[in-house]
Amino acid sequence: MLNIYKELGIKNEVFDYCDNIIKELKPRFDKIDELAEINQLKVIKAMQKNNVSEACMLGTTGYGYNDIGRDTLEKVYADIFHTEDALVRAQITCGTHALALALMSNLRPGDELLSPAGKPYDTLEEVIGIRDSRGSLKEYGITYRQVDLLNNKDFDYEGIKEAINEKTKIVTIQRSKGYQTRPSYSVDQIGELISFVKSIKSDVICMVDNCYGEFTEEKEPSDVGADMTVGSLIKNPGGGLAPLGGYICGKKECVENAAYRLTSPGLGKEVGASLTVLREFYQGLFLSPTVVASALKGAIFAANVYEKLGFSVIPNSTEERHDIIQAVTFNDREKMIAFCEGIQSASPVDSFVRPEPWAMPGYDSDVIMAAGNFISGSSIELSADGPLIEPFSVYFQGGLTFPHVKFGIIKSLEALYDKGLIKL
Repeated sequence: MLNIYKELGIKNEVFDYCDNIIKELKPRFDKIDELAEINQLKVIKAMQKNNVSEACMLGTTGYGYNDIGRDTLEKVYADIFHTEDALVRAQITCGTHALALALMSNLRPGDELLSPAGKPYDTLEEVIGIRDSRGSLKEYGITYRQVDLLNNKDFDYEGIKEAINEKTKIVTIQRSKGYQTRPSYSVDQIGELISFVKSIKSDVICMVDNCYGEFTEEKEPSDVGADMTVGSLIKNPGGGLAPLGGYICGKKECVENAAYRLTSPGLGKEVGASLTVLREFYQGLFLSPTVVASALKGAIFAANVYEKLGFSVIPNSTEERHDIIQAVTFNDREKMIAFCEGIQSASPVDSFVRPEPWAMPGYDSDVIMAAGNFISGSSIELSADGPLIEPFSVYFQGGLTFPHVKFGIIKSLEALYDKGLIKL
């Protein structure tokens, strides 16, 4: 094994440091494998219940009327997430689009959107109108309010209670930390927040941004009261095979509203050809629990590698995981860039490319992204990114197989070591 790593440019001291950590993590990895088995069986059960067949893989063109594969896939998602309905479409371009679709279809002029967990993910700022943008919710007369977290990163329940009013229509809860250094939320924490919100105003729609969280626990937010659970197929549930797409699972009325907004009033879910992507959607979903397990192992490995070197990591090396993202704070621009260069050099695609910070659409600062992936932008594949601003935190996620995630982390460490930015 050491000889193979040497051929890939890894020094003995880097390999030994990481190998010792891997050996210590085996009991924890066994528990992740048990979680993967539970979620794998959940997916198989839903597929069998809905009689997924070879015909479901064929797809449609044109209007997409009577697309059996598309319609069956949505029933499968609804069963996995235990919801009344689901919208799973190739026409949903990304996670931000899925979230914008859920919000814009279920809010009306005069309504108010509330975020009880502080600032939402960067790309939603222009959707909401926090940063001015053409077509934002703000332009349509929809107001926004947020309640920041307490200093200890807990929800400010008193502040949330005061913020909810007669105009509050949707409460949006971001499960993952995004580009923040707060913890990601467990399904149980989300459930407690939803129960609290609905005890104050029972008809509020609670929407959860589930990106990066699917299959990291036995339950999903829809199991604890979320009216809409929203995500991207080029993250966890696509299993690395889905080339595009997004989903909204939830109450029938909420999902139907989203369908009418996605296509057209009067058409809704009846149209939307699936073309040739259904096989990847089904097979990616089937593989997703084990792919997510690999990503979880990689995140835990990364936390241990960098925490032992004195870097701040969220979650820390021993905490339970509620998404696949691992944040590492370098407090140094060059260290952050070197980390991303190491991840890129471990990629199967574009390993020879050097990632450069750039003004990425939807963000208010330069962002560096390392992602040599089979699917462009797929963050269930090995990737790392972050805004080039203090405290220079990088957000590492994904990995279709654990050996690849392991190699990526080792390469990131090698990049820092070679430049004299760390000592082992």
